[in-house]
Amino acid sequence: MENVTDRTSNPFGMRPPCEASCSTDVPAVFGYGDANADFHVIGDHPGVHGGRETGVPFTGPDASPAIRRVLSEVGFADDPGDVPELENCFLSYLHMCCPPDGRDPAPEEYHDLEPFFDAELRAIAAHVLLPVGPRATEHVIEEYTARASKLEIDMAALHATEIRGSGFLVVPVRDPSEWTGNDADQLVERLRSIRARDYRETADLSRFLGTDELYYVR
Repeated sequence: MENVTDRTSNPFGMRPPCEASCSTDVPAVFGYGDANADFHVIGDHPGVHGGRETGVPFTGPDASPAIRRVLSEVGFADDPGDVPELENCFLSYLHMCCPPDGRDPAPEEYHDLEPFFDAELRAIAAHVLLPVGPRATEHVIEEYTARASKLEIDMAALHATEIRGSGFLVVPVRDPSEWTGNDADQLVERLRSIRARDYRETADLSRFLGTDELYYVR
């Protein structure tokens, strides 16, 4: 799919039921980046992965700059700053609302926002999902792969590995606050390796057209 939209922030006009608890003028840290991206980075919520002050996922004083450095080094971001220009990469959160009082969202709050997250994920239709941290990784594995009850969520072991999902390639990312040693280098190497090969999962429906035109869909 190409040219879904050229909007960078909240490209599909999500309107989740959020309280006005962000520092920005909007009630949530919406999805941000290239809405036509093949790579979708998925964090937990603004309270742990940043964006309360900037409105951009994985940015601001509460966010580790490690993810932004990786995106820049791989070539997804023009720079590792707070308002990067992204190409072929989209950033979003499981829970886009800013939880009040700095607490984690309650289970029912995650549940309430799941339809918004799922709708945006399927609208982006990226080929590679990069869940960051244990909660995002567990959710992505349960919902978008066939390995829900068979895989232990050991982020140190899963970091920068590849899991084939239901139409997606999943690359779990250890929470940047816990990175040690060569965790960053492993992720950069993995992403470069994926980009260097044909990672897209598509179906050829050309035979149904009755012409010589090629027609591929996700």
